[in-house]
Amino acid sequence: MIIFGTKGYLYQLAMLTLVCGNCGNPAAHALRKHVTKFTLFFVPLFPVSVKYSTQCTFCGAQRRLNASEAEQLQAGAAGGQGDPLQGRPQQPYQS
Repeated sequence: MIIFGTKGYLYQLAMLTLVCGNCGNPAAHALRKHVTKFTLFFVPLFPVSVKYSTQCTFCGAQRRLNASEAEQLQAGAAGGQGDPLQGRPQQPYQS
C-alpha cells in the first residue's frame, strides 16, 4: 500500500507599507508565498505549485501576484525601497 497526497505550506516573506487597491488606505501588507508539495508516506518531496499574494492588514483584501512581481516587492523591502510613503509624513491615527 502506497500513501501519497499533497500538503500546503504558507511562508510570510515580508511586511510592506502599500496603498491598498481595495480600501485606498496606506496600510501594512503581508507578502506571502503558498507552496503545495507532493508527499509520499507523509514526507514532502517536491513542490507542485507556488503562488504569491499580498494581504492588506486594514481590510483583509488579498491580491494574487506572479513570481516576478513578488520578487520585486521582496527586493524593495530588503533594500528599503518600494515604500510609497517613505520620506513623507503620515497623519496620526484619529479616533
